Amino acid sequence: MKGWPQHFAASLQRMREVRTAPVAALALRLILMIAAFFLTGTSVMTQGDTASYLNPGRSLILHGTFSSAGLPEIDRTPGYPLFAELTGMLWDNVLLTVAAQILISLASLLLVHRIANRIFPNRSAGVVAAWLYAIEPLSIVYTVRLLPETLFVFLLLLTIDRILSFQSNGKPVELVFAGLSLAAATYVRPVSYYLVLALAVGVACTAQKQLRLWWKVPAVLLAVVIPALAAWQIRNAMETGYNGFSSIVEKNLYFFQSAEVTAENQHTSLEAEQQQLGYPEDKYYLAAHPEQSEWTQAQRLHFMRRQSIQILEAHPILYLRTHFAGVALVAFTPCATEPLQLLGAYPADGVMPHRILNEGVAASAKRIIFAHPLAAAVMAMLEAFLLLLYVFAIRGCLATGNSRSATLTLIGIVVYFLLISGGAQAVGRYRLPAMPELCTLAAGGLTLSRKKKTAEP
Repeated sequence: MKGWPQHFAASLQRMREVRTAPVAALALRLILMIAAFFLTGTSVMTQGDTASYLNPGRSLILHGTFSSAGLPEIDRTPGYPLFAELTGMLWDNVLLTVAAQILISLASLLLVHRIANRIFPNRSAGVVAAWLYAIEPLSIVYTVRLLPETLFVFLLLLTIDRILSFQSNGKPVELVFAGLSLAAATYVRPVSYYLVLALAVGVACTAQKQLRLWWKVPAVLLAVVIPALAAWQIRNAMETGYNGFSSIVEKNLYFFQSAEVTAENQHTSLEAEQQQLGYPEDKYYLAAHPEQSEWTQAQRLHFMRRQSIQILEAHPILYLRTHFAGVALVAFTPCATEPLQLLGAYPADGVMPHRILNEGVAASAKRIIFAHPLAAAVMAMLEAFLLLLYVFAIRGCLATGNSRSATLTLIGIVVYFLLISGGAQAVGRYRLPAMPELCTLAAGGLTLSRKKKTAEP
């Protein structure tokens, strides 16, 4: 406790150093929220998957059961549904929930600043990283959409910060807090379900150099995360017979990944194959599979997994090709659709490509440029920002000095989210968890460039 006042004073000093970046971040996010509200109302803010989070969250608060349409909800996990309901949606106040997400985004920015200072121990790297995250388009857009990305990124950054703190001071207690943050993040978005295994290996390699108890250190992380996640799987098994963490896994396998492989083999479109399989609603699925009308949720999901694995095992090369095409889409798509939709500027004449993977990048780009030059210009600007971020992030990876383990942690997390987000279901917003790490590494690359220029005679 003796050093607590000094630690608190140092934290305040760091916040003063970076104060302009949060102000700019707040302004950009508020401007987009207000502009979107007056141009398109709240319809775009709540479109897409939003309802699938709100309904079970409201049921849990009002009736004590996490359910949708009278059935236990096993697609979604309760993290984001509870957050959205308690921050405004219980009273149908979309803007209040968006405001809460903006505050969460600002907290993420401060974590990005601190993480950058850990890896590149100079003041400018943290400030540059904060500025990059303040203006990063995806992080701005998804504070104004009622989807779990903003909350998930904040919890992921808490996890990263504690992991890096452990790598710095070697205290296993840091991994307890990292584990709690990671478990909470996984309850928000199950995509991080397997991340604990990769992080456990990483901290084991780090601890081997710092401590003789190298095998006990990752055990701390696993002992925190695994029981927390197992609790939800036990709930699912008890209520439905399904023993997984989220049934989205089976549905993505069936309706997207294996369906894409089948569509490629039959020279048809993914949409046509999905329609034949009964996507996207249960009534269509049961019409396509009438023999399953008396089956339980668990039996249907088991069927989906079994059928999908048979298809993917029969065509491994084709599956890998479609999966990595999705990885490339997540990694490099400019994500211009989202801000254009929020501002009511997205073309509604059917000219915009539905799936770039089907139509091809060159053909899609040519059609957009000639039909909608404004949309093409927005895409070009966002793509240029993204590519520059990658270039400077690569440069930053080569300039970490004594922070190699921390850098490898960030790189590993970026690779994890890109790889796990591939496949036919891939969309640009799945890149969002990787953006704070890219901003951090790019800040290292930018400050290295500035140092070299300063050193020139």
